[in-house]
Amino acid sequence: MSSLMSSKIQNNPKYHQLVSQRDSLAWTLSAIVCAMYFGFVLMIAFAPEFLTQTIASDSVIPVGMLIGVGVIFTSCLLTGVYVVRANGTFDRLTHEIIEEASK
Repeated sequence: MSSLMSSKIQNNPKYHQLVSQRDSLAWTLSAIVCAMYFGFVLMIAFAPEFLTQTIASDSVIPVGMLIGVGVIFTSCLLTGVYVVRANGTFDRLTHEIIEEASK
C-alpha cells in the first residue's frame, strides 16, 4: 500500500468512526465476558455450597453446572454479536474507506 493511500485512509473521518466503534464494541464485550468468568470463579471460591445445590430435589444436576453452561453459551452469543456487527457495519465502513482512498 502506498504512503499516499495510507495517509488518505488515516485522514478519513469514517476510518476514525470505524476504529472508535470497533474498539468500543470489543472492549464492552470483553468486559462482559471477563465479568462473567471472574464472577463464576469467585462464586466457586466464595459460594461453593450454592453451586453444589441440585436444581431440584430429585435431580443430580448442580446449579453450578447450569451457570457454567450459561457462561459458555453467553460467551458464544457475544462472539456472534461481534461477528454480525463486523460483517455488517464494520465491513461496509471498511469498503467505503477503501473506495474513497482509491479515488
